[in-house]
Amino acid sequence: MTASAASDDSQNGHRKHHTGNGSAPHPVSGGPIVQLPTAFGDFVAQAWTDLVTGVEHLAVSSPNPPSDGKAPLVRLHSECLTGDVFGSYRCDCGEQLAYALELIHEHGGTLLYLRGQEGRGIGLANKIKAYALQEAGFDTVEANEQLGLPVDARCYKAAAQVLAEMGLHEVRLLSNNPDKQNRLAKAGVKVVEMVPTEVPSREQNIRYLRTKKDRMEHRLLLDTGADPVPVPGPDGPFRHEQD
Repeated sequence: MTASAASDDSQNGHRKHHTGNGSAPHPVSGGPIVQLPTAFGDFVAQAWTDLVTGVEHLAVSSPNPPSDGKAPLVRLHSECLTGDVFGSYRCDCGEQLAYALELIHEHGGTLLYLRGQEGRGIGLANKIKAYALQEAGFDTVEANEQLGLPVDARCYKAAAQVLAEMGLHEVRLLSNNPDKQNRLAKAGVKVVEMVPTEVPSREQNIRYLRTKKDRMEHRLLLDTGADPVPVPGPDGPFRHEQD
C-alpha cells in the first residue's frame, strides 16, 4: 500500500463488496494511516480488525509505489513472539521479518503482520509445549501431532480481505511457503510471483527448516551453497542466503 492507495472507505471501516472470486468477503475494518519510522526506513502503518475473531493485524507499507512497475511485494508475516521480539534461533521468523521489511522499503509493497498466528496458529503456550516435545526428539510436525493439534492451523481469509481492501489484488508474495499462494488464490488475490525469503540456517534451527522443506513443501535451499545477499538488521548487516 502507498500513502495514497487506501481509499476513504478503507480508512473509515469495512467496505461492503464481494471478492474477485465472487464469494462473500471476510469482514475487516481498517483504521487511520499513520507514519511509522523504523530502523529499516520510513513506512506508513494501518491497523486492521478481523470483525469475526476480533484479532487486530497491522499493515506496514512503503509510502512509495513499486519503483520497477511490477506488482507490489507483499509479506504475510505470522506473529512469532519468540523469534520477532526475542530473536530466538529456534526458527527463522525474526530474520525473515527483517529481510522482508528491507525489501519492501527498497522496492515498495506491504508487510501484513498477522497476530493470533503464533506457532502456526496453535498459540504461544502450545508452541512452548511443542518445543518441549522437540527437545525430546520429535520434529515440529510430530510435536503438534503429539499434542493433538493441527500441523498448521492458520487462516488467511482476513489477510486476503485486507489486501483486497487495500487494492492489492495482484502481488509478488515474499514467502517460501506455496500454501500461502494457494490460499490467497482461493480468496481472490492473484500471486504473480513468489519471492523467496530464505535466511541462513543455524545449528539450532536446521532440523526445523529441514522439516519445513521435506514435510511441508517449503521452497528452501538450506545447504546448497547459494550466494549470500547482505541484509541490514537493527545492529548492522548480516549475510542472507536467498532461495
